[in-house]
This record gives sequence, structure tokens and C-alpha cells, in this order.
Amino acid sequence: MTGETPPGLVLSPSAKVGEGVRFGAHVVVHDDVVIGDGVVVQDAAILGKAPTLSPRSSMAGAATTSPLVIEEGAAICAQAIVFAGAHIGPGTIVGDQAFVRERSVIGEGCVIGRGATVDCDVAIGARVRIQTQVYVTAFSLIEDDVFIGPCAMTTNDNTMARRPPHEPMRGATLRRACRIGGGAVLVPGVEVGEEAFVAAGAVVTNDVPARGFVMGVPARVVRQVPEEQLLERWS
Repeated sequence: MTGETPPGLVLSPSAKVGEGVRFGAHVVVHDDVVIGDGVVVQDAAILGKAPTLSPRSSMAGAATTSPLVIEEGAAICAQAIVFAGAHIGPGTIVGDQAFVRERSVIGEGCVIGRGATVDCDVAIGARVRIQTQVYVTAFSLIEDDVFIGPCAMTTNDNTMARRPPHEPMRGATLRRACRIGGGAVLVPGVEVGEEAFVAAGAVVTNDVPARGFVMGVPARVVRQVPEEQLLERWS
């Protein structure tokens, strides 16, 4: 930790803090959190919070067995909450008031926008950009270089809490370099293919093929993503 102790810092004695970590005011760091070298934690962030689940929740019996790990060079911005059991990759930015739940893994060099939510049991690859107020539902998979526009939403329960016993919830699968427009809604279990494009405001009710360009309610394929828009042309 660098410099003087900031005002209001609550740092568990069991937390592990690397070299050059900078804390803002009124940060709370819970037990066993691991913070890598050069991490920046801004004002009023909460790290390592334990989940509070309803007894009726389907996740009530799921254990959080590992500590929160924040790798080197990451930034946790003001008033963000990152739960115990999450893993934040090197250089990733978790924006102001963002919310990252337990057992979720976020890869290297990602940006989680202001007020975005990454629910429990989500896997996110590298260099993913999740914009302001996006909701990534539990059990979703997001591969490398995906872009998700502001206020987009994924869902994971077609029955809306009336699933038969033992029927799993199914989040979205977003394949490499696909792009999801602002305000789009993805129904449970859909897959958006590699380099596909979902237009703003679309409601995706079926899988989107690789390089498919979909729009509308419900979303339909209207054309293919052109060669000049593929990721390798922009790398």
C-alpha cells in the first residue's frame, strides 16, 4: 500500500495487499481478499462482500469457497462492490457502482461499465467491453473481445421462478468478438455466434449464427457482417 492510510479504510488483517496498491477513502476490504500489485481501489468500494441469499433461492446451497482475487494493475472504481469468490483479471477496470457477484471470473484487460452487474457464475474472457448499466445474468459465458452496449440485458429463466425441480437456469453464450447493441434483450439460453452483430433494441429469441447481423423484435438475420468490420481489421 502506498502513502498514508486513507480516511475510513477498513482493511481485514487477513487480506493480502500487494506492492503499490492505492486505496481511496472509506474502502472496505473483507477477510482473505487478495489484491495484486499496482491495483487502484477508489472511494467507498467494497471488496470481498459475502452474498446474502433467500432460503428459497436456487443458489442458497452454493458455497463460496475461494477468496476474492484482484490481479495486478486492475482498477476498482468508486462505490463498486465485488463479492467474495470473484476473480478480476490483470488490468481490468470495474467501473463506478458496478456489481460483480460470487464465482464470476473476468479476464484480462476488460472494462465493466458504470452501474453494470455481472451476476454469479459468469465467465468472461479477455478484452471484453461491457458498457453502462448492462446486466449479465448468472451462468452466462462471454468469450474474448465481445462488446455489449449500454443497458443490454441477458436472462436465464424462461419460467420466471417457476422452474421444475432440478431444471438448471441457462444464461447467454456470447462467442468471440460478437457485438450486442444498446438496450438489446437476450432470452435464456441463446447463443450469439462469433463476430455476429445484434442491433440496438433487438429481442434475441433464437441463436444467432456466426457473422449474422440481426435486428428487430423478434430479432431476425437481415445480412452478414462485412469483411471490413471483422476484428482482425481493427486489431
